[in-house]
Amino acid sequence: MHRTIFSTPGVNTVLRAFSIGFLKVTGWKLDGALPASQPKCVLIAAPHTSNWDLPYTLMVAFALRLNIYWMGKQQIFRWPFGPLMRWLGGIAVNREQSTNLVAASAAALRAADGPVQLIVPPEGTRSKTRYWKTGFYWIAHEAQVPIVMAYMDYARKLSGLGPVFQPTGDIEADMVAIKRFYAPFKGKNHEQFDHQ
Repeated sequence: MHRTIFSTPGVNTVLRAFSIGFLKVTGWKLDGALPASQPKCVLIAAPHTSNWDLPYTLMVAFALRLNIYWMGKQQIFRWPFGPLMRWLGGIAVNREQSTNLVAASAAALRAADGPVQLIVPPEGTRSKTRYWKTGFYWIAHEAQVPIVMAYMDYARKLSGLGPVFQPTGDIEADMVAIKRFYAPFKGKNHEQFDHQ
């Protein structure tokens, strides 16, 4: 995994203090923490309905002392923003090409030294979508790491880390349980989020 803003000494200390202060002043509350026994995991990022999700996610990650990487569409990694997006923890994804992203992501998680949390938005887009993509599930299953159910509820200004979920391989049953957890949460543009 490449060096990011979260693993850059000095910068992360300053940005953690800023993030905690900004979230507090703007009325956001944080809940939950990453269990010490789960230094490597896949974080579900849901609901994902707005461009504002990224800066808020970065601030929450700083406040909760996470070392995150996140997947984003390839277009936002074009020059001149590419180096900055990668430094912010971004991993470019070409959604138009069939690639072995699950296997590559799982291998990177297994090989990483130290704590790593890979954020994957199950909708795969900020636009309205009815079906969740299952890449996050299979990355966790193949890497043999748990899923941590991260959330951002704009209606209550509440964000944090929910339960740890261990994929069983029975994706239909597991997805029912995962979506049930996310049912109460509202994204910034909540009409675009369908948890069915």
